Amino acid sequence: MDTLTIKANGISVTVDLTVGHLVDMTVDIDGRRLKPLHRAPWIDEPRETLPQDLPAGTVRLSGDFLCAPFSRSDVEEAPLHGWPANSRWDVVGSEATIDGWRAVFRLQHLVMGATVDKILTLRGDHPFLYQEHVFSGGSGAISVAHHPMTAMKDGGRLAFSPKRFAATPDDPLEPDPARGRFRLAYPARAADLTHFPAADGGTLDLTDYRMDQSREDFVTLVEADHDGPGWTALARKAEADLVVVLKNPAELPVTMLWVSNGGRDYAPWSGRHRGVLGIEDGRTALGHAASLGDNWLKREGVATAFASGEGRNVSFRHVIGALPSSGGEPPRDIITAQGHMRIAAADGSEQKVPFDGDFLRIGRSVPA
Repeated sequence: MDTLTIKANGISVTVDLTVGHLVDMTVDIDGRRLKPLHRAPWIDEPRETLPQDLPAGTVRLSGDFLCAPFSRSDVEEAPLHGWPANSRWDVVGSEATIDGWRAVFRLQHLVMGATVDKILTLRGDHPFLYQEHVFSGGSGAISVAHHPMTAMKDGGRLAFSPKRFAATPDDPLEPDPARGRFRLAYPARAADLTHFPAADGGTLDLTDYRMDQSREDFVTLVEADHDGPGWTALARKAEADLVVVLKNPAELPVTMLWVSNGGRDYAPWSGRHRGVLGIEDGRTALGHAASLGDNWLKREGVATAFASGEGRNVSFRHVIGALPSSGGEPPRDIITAQGHMRIAAADGSEQKVPFDGDFLRIGRSVPA
């Protein structure tokens, strides 16, 4: 595998340069080694044993990657989730900083005529990966999303920054019972994330990831109006840790949850892709054309693409972190400040960890 690993005190991240996926993130903290990111079980299998029509991003499916566009590439020809998730990135720079490491990667392909750079920053003793993507030049509009995935051996519990509502699309990912199964109702909508309509007529709790429910589900959470970062926190039960994903809601106004728990029976999934949760922060609808046209999110006042243009740069930022956790419950709130993050537990206790509170640019204007 053609990779680059960057390190700072207490943290390392490895990038698969063939597709730009993060294949590993390791956090050493409080005497423990945490690995928050997922790798597909078929990655190390010979390519000839996998279906020949799989896009490179599915063959190498791991960690986190940039989708541009998210889902179908039906405006400019490209594989599922676009060239950033399926083709080579070059290392433009990789060097130590005063407090950690910074690496810059450039996608060999253009996206809607734009050059795409990936900037990864690690800071010593910060249990977080700070990411920025920059689109330079080009023309037209592009939908984008991050695609971080984590995996659990025994499920976990979720908490979120304030959301307006959750909604499923018109059709499930796996409508054919001969190929897979789903548990949520499609289409459906709920303001209470703990009581989302289920396919069987009941409700399911979106904050509870259960291993006994074989399914493939996809649901979009729309950020509410508030002054802080958008965040998702997953308390993984068996792993005894807390996976934290943060965004600027003005840049990435939706969080899409992909629940993949043995719900696909065909290769390469073959019922073995279990306990996986995608926490996919984006500015997108389902597919590039849908994101540019009229769609349900736009009708709710939610932006679904960035506009690119000659002489114009568009950028957005994102953070992934991991912390030890023994209680099995996610936090009640996450507050970011200058130099640190406060994690407020349900029992009223607080944990403070080093964090770059300026990185996400909360409260600053964002290009349309």
